[in-house]
Amino acid sequence: MKIKYIIMNEVDNCATALVDINKDEEFHISGNNIIINEKIPLGHKFALIDIKAEELVKKYSQTIGIATEDIQKGDWIHTHNIMSLYLKEVLNL
Repeated sequence: MKIKYIIMNEVDNCATALVDINKDEEFHISGNNIIINEKIPLGHKFALIDIKAEELVKKYSQTIGIATEDIQKGDWIHTHNIMSLYLKEVLNL
């Protein structure tokens, strides 16, 4: 079986797709059932848990951004729903 995603660190709240992942694919990750809500392109991220607006998105155990809207478990995480913490601070948003 081909590995379809990678989680960099146990504290991460997102995983990275190693292949294109189709909508409705299902994964069992750390006792958690995740159904993909939309196509996740290769190299992009999907949520492992529900992430509320203004919560931090973590990958590599590091903050990679802040949610600009609620993100549901299985959602695609990209520029449409996260913002760089640096940009948020620079733009005073």
